Amino acid sequence: MTVVAQRRLEIVGVSKRYGDVVALREMTFEVGAGELFGFVGSNGAGKTTTMRIALGVLAADGGEVRWGGEPITLETRRHIGYMPEERGLYPKMKVGEQLVYLARLHGLDAVTARRSVEEWTERLGVASRRDDEVQKLSLGNQQRVQLAAALVHNPSILVLDEPFSGLDPVAVDVMSKVLQDKAAEGVPVVFSSHQLELVERLCHRVGIVRSGHMVACDTVEALQAGGTVRLVVDAPNAQPGWADGVPGVVVEEQFGGRTVLELRDGADDQAVLRAALATGPVLEFSRRRQSLTELFRNVVSEHTPEVAA
Repeated sequence: MTVVAQRRLEIVGVSKRYGDVVALREMTFEVGAGELFGFVGSNGAGKTTTMRIALGVLAADGGEVRWGGEPITLETRRHIGYMPEERGLYPKMKVGEQLVYLARLHGLDAVTARRSVEEWTERLGVASRRDDEVQKLSLGNQQRVQLAAALVHNPSILVLDEPFSGLDPVAVDVMSKVLQDKAAEGVPVVFSSHQLELVERLCHRVGIVRSGHMVACDTVEALQAGGTVRLVVDAPNAQPGWADGVPGVVVEEQFGGRTVLELRDGADDQAVLRAALATGPVLEFSRRRQSLTELFRNVVSEHTPEVAA
């Protein structure tokens, strides 16, 4: 096991205020070695502020950022790969020259830097554009170069703000594979995204942020636990409204002899199934879990006390 694989990134009780505006309120989560962590929330929820504090771009008013159990230092930050939401490349500088320059800033020697630039531009599909100015690239290719800039120094931690924004499906697949491969090497990877289906597919754990505070954080499976049970009964000879008195169910639809029921939380599904079978053939009996998109909507719309300025 490498040293990298023994470490984790920790955000511990981080708070940040801009005058009367509370941007972060006791933000706490961790990203383990080899873990893909999805950081999701509405615009202005505090995701970018958290990432910038982890990078040292902003200073926290309280709390701490740790790597391997120790506070992050300037030296530690040289080993973080960061991809900002706003593209931070020099538009009139050539792609290859710029990536070599950024790799050198992170401590790579000239030969190693050029070799790494060749590797990552090949892998991300922009090798043919190394001699072009960044401003001459499409937005999607600029995004690929921005990711190369985050990876070119072989970082020990990856922090990516909206890395999939503006990418076509092929580029999304390329970037997804890169992130999965880095996690497989033991690198903690945290990224924000509004593409929740993608987060659901890629991430081991997800943190949902609301008003600068972490309101839900767990594995995708745990967050989706529960859900509803759908039961469809074909009972053409049953009395109308027969299901209204069955404990623990909501009648979704009744048409012809078919009745569609949804079981409430805590309902005895076997008791409901027995009652349904006594009425007629059961055509469907299945559990439906919430998608991450549905879960996100429910979580962020729940009433929570607003922070007093």
